[in-house]
Amino acid sequence: MTRVLVVEDDPRLVRALVLNLRARHYDADPATDGRTALRLAQARRPDVVLLDLGLPDMDGVDVIRTLRGWTRAPILVLSARRGAGEKVAALDAGADDFITKPFSMDELLARLRAAVRRTGTPAGTTATTLVTTDDFTVDLSARRVRRAGRDVRLTPTEWHLLEILVTNPGRLVSQKHLLGEVWGEARGGKTNYLRVYMAQLRRKLETDPSHPRYLVTEAGMGYRFEPGTAA
Repeated sequence: MTRVLVVEDDPRLVRALVLNLRARHYDADPATDGRTALRLAQARRPDVVLLDLGLPDMDGVDVIRTLRGWTRAPILVLSARRGAGEKVAALDAGADDFITKPFSMDELLARLRAAVRRTGTPAGTTATTLVTTDDFTVDLSARRVRRAGRDVRLTPTEWHLLEILVTNPGRLVSQKHLLGEVWGEARGGKTNYLRVYMAQLRRKLETDPSHPRYLVTEAGMGYRFEPGTAA
């Protein structure tokens, strides 16, 4: 059963969401503030998080950043905030989707199903720890990369970057998010760091580093891991 953490300060809405999710065989846990949400997330390890940005004790963007420190579970933002800046801030912090209030339950459930599909870990299965491409494999549990039958030696920084990208296959990961995850918020503008380390990763993993097949640049935005046919 897919476990969903519902973070919403409106008691009527959180009750409606929980009832609808449970009726559709989701395991739903409610939280009405950010601190409770973080505590429940640590204790219950949800598969998906539904998150309102306007919480009484802390901003929802801060909740996203904290969650992204240790979990890759999809985060779907539910918010009445309509400005582009609000959406960009949430997505840069690590949210996977942004649903503007008011929304229909059918739309929410469709977005939720899509998020679960993207994780590739349906309820009752074990998360994939081996990522395979036509040219190399990444063993996430052993923290090991092999290419052409040989181990590829990565620095801790290279490994951290690669781990973030391969656990988000096909998804654009923003420069700001990568910098914050690997080097911390203080280095959020140092895009040259990313260019240097991504070039190193490509030299170690790509057949043609100047025309990467797997570690793809989205100009001015970030990077995307494309696993190819063998994934």
